[in-house]
Amino acid sequence: MLQALFPKKPGTEPLAEAIRACRAHLLFAFGFSALVNVLYLAPTLYMMQVYDRVVPTGGIMTLLFVTVVVVFALGTLAALDHIRSRILVRAGLRLDRLLAGTVLNRVIGSRESGTKVAQAMRDFDTFRQGLSGQGALALCDLPWTPVYLLVCFMLHWTLGMLTLVGGILLFILAVLNERSSKPRIEAATQASAKAYMAQETIAGQSEVVRALGMRQAMITRQLKERDAAVTAQSEAQFIGGRYTGAIKFLRLVLQSLALGAGAWLAVEGQISAGAIIAASVLLSRAVQPIEQVVGAWNGIVQARAAWANLTELFASTADQDRPRTLLPKPAGLLTLDGVGVRAPAREQPLLRHVSFTLQPGESLGIIGPSGAGKTTLARLIAGATEPDAGKVRLDQADYATWNPERLALHIGYLPQDSILFAGTIKENISRFEGMIDTPSEDVDARAIQAAKAAGCHEMILKLPQGYDTPLGPGGRGLSAGQSQRVALARALYRDPCLVVLDEPNSHLDAEGEVALASAIKALKTRGATVILIAHRTGVLQTVDKLLVLRDGSIEGLGPRDEIAARLQAGRQPAPRVVSSVN
Repeated sequence: MLQALFPKKPGTEPLAEAIRACRAHLLFAFGFSALVNVLYLAPTLYMMQVYDRVVPTGGIMTLLFVTVVVVFALGTLAALDHIRSRILVRAGLRLDRLLAGTVLNRVIGSRESGTKVAQAMRDFDTFRQGLSGQGALALCDLPWTPVYLLVCFMLHWTLGMLTLVGGILLFILAVLNERSSKPRIEAATQASAKAYMAQETIAGQSEVVRALGMRQAMITRQLKERDAAVTAQSEAQFIGGRYTGAIKFLRLVLQSLALGAGAWLAVEGQISAGAIIAASVLLSRAVQPIEQVVGAWNGIVQARAAWANLTELFASTADQDRPRTLLPKPAGLLTLDGVGVRAPAREQPLLRHVSFTLQPGESLGIIGPSGAGKTTLARLIAGATEPDAGKVRLDQADYATWNPERLALHIGYLPQDSILFAGTIKENISRFEGMIDTPSEDVDARAIQAAKAAGCHEMILKLPQGYDTPLGPGGRGLSAGQSQRVALARALYRDPCLVVLDEPNSHLDAEGEVALASAIKALKTRGATVILIAHRTGVLQTVDKLLVLRDGSIEGLGPRDEIAARLQAGRQPAPRVVSSVN
């Protein structure tokens, strides 16, 4: 059972290691299950003693003695059953401590998108809960069914055969239930994940939905997606309920037949009167784990599917755990060599054969019409995504050879929509560095230094709580211009040698524009390499070079004045290129 949980795909070693770390818990639970199932024989033996010894002889002392013994046995059974349940819960907690951070790291570090990646933590919780739920207990009890079958044969071969045939029929029903319910449960899980993702997206953009009068339309759409998920879940439950009912009916019939067969054998003198009741109890206990497994089958299948999804996620992100040499701090030499990026749903690539080099301290402005690939190129240079072809290098080292976290320390990135997170302004500027045991004094000093470099120190001090002003999700609590200035400070945190600014002045007022120009000038002065994408041309007056993108390809690249002269000469209509927003 344990071996089946160990993934064998490359990159899934952390999953196998976590399961091995919980192996002691699972083995102890399995061992306690053996004791529990042996003690379940106590009521059967008690009944046999009462009917075979106490009733015929009137032995009250014998009755008292066997009653004390059976009460002690049942008390021990209850205690062991409680202990094994706690052990499985502890196994789930240990698994959470070992894997939760790793799963989150793989999700955030994954370059892929989709439902399976988005619901990875939900899959992990599903598996963890399945490991400590009723399904796990039923699976622990299932291997002891042959023990009860053997005891039935010891009473009489007829009772043993009745139990064996009944167990086979129940097993067949369980297999049919698995084949019928598995695809429906998987479909229900995927539909539910899709519905939840859509719901979270709508809730996060509720202001826009209300402002555009889309509330009823989005509710209708969400209800349709939810209906698909609920329908799929209901179908799975209907199928499971059908088989559960059939199994319960068969078990009750078998118990009754066991009583009848026991009575017939007792009349024939082949078994004692006590064995009549014992036969029914033993048969019931023998088939009960099968019934419990079928009853918990939906949860078992969901846990198994969740584990398979985690295995796929870890296999697809195996490169994250690859050991990398600790490279020295780069100077800022940026090289793109034949870079290409494909779009999953488009035949036309987003970028193709993009090549250029920037020396440390040089600045480059990127312009082009909407959809030219400017933001994709910015994300590529910032390390937010990977190329499908070609290489991006920093100081001649391919991005893929860098530890991603260490590489990010040397790159400052201001995305087009700022993207701040729930937390204080200081935490956002410092990239939440204080959460990883960095001394708070160092974090405070660097955050203030970055804010001063971005020209927003005084703006922050005027806020109600200054740098400790809390922000809601998405930076709620600041205006768009304030958010952009804070995001600029975050990009400048720790003095990166490469800074990528995508539409850095799209929400700025005149004061913000002045601060931005000053920050760019300071970056060039200290020798940082700067990439600028802007639709308002004022900020591009300071760059050394201009790159013109069209349909994902470089249409022009050279000194700023030379490219600007070409644009003005009409070789490329200036308004169309310069005023666009990617």
